[in-house]
Amino acid sequence: MGSSSSSRNKIPNAQELMDQTGFSSAHLLRLYDRFECLDRDNRGYLSPNDFEAVGGLAMNPIGGRIIDAFFSSGQDTVDFSSFVRILAHFRPTDRNRNKEGTQQELPNSRTRKLKFAFQLYDLDRDGKISREELLQVLRAMLGLQVTKEQLQSIAERAIQEADLDKDDAISFDEFKKSLEKVDIDTKMSIGFLK
Repeated sequence: MGSSSSSRNKIPNAQELMDQTGFSSAHLLRLYDRFECLDRDNRGYLSPNDFEAVGGLAMNPIGGRIIDAFFSSGQDTVDFSSFVRILAHFRPTDRNRNKEGTQQELPNSRTRKLKFAFQLYDLDRDGKISREELLQVLRAMLGLQVTKEQLQSIAERAIQEADLDKDDAISFDEFKKSLEKVDIDTKMSIGFLK
């Protein structure tokens, strides 16, 4: 028990990160080890190129968008604290902790997970997913498996079904409503964070 606490001392702001993200001390230590492995030059931060070492992202058709999410606020590097806060979106929801109420909504709440997913589609950050943005994601995910016409048909149908205010785009509220029956916790999780 004492060794876990002393190991955690090497992590800056460990208790604060645990409070903000819901990660346990053991998870935080595993993430710190992972961060250090990705930070091959021991700079204390990661750049987009460092994420190339994550095999699952390289094989993911929208891996580039996921990597971009780590740098969404215009920064070109990510420190350990930011790394942990982003990964917290992929942590399974702790229903008991979220029900008890915390002073802040945890990153792994359903709403925060959906906001993170929404940002993967909303490339221009205007608060709406346009038909073109949806087509870009579909092209990346489906590639050559479907024709251009099929992609356009899928995008058209998705817009028609989700666009409740008929402005030819999907707002976050419409996105959230269209996914209310989807188990987002299962869809947005990473095995080693369980």
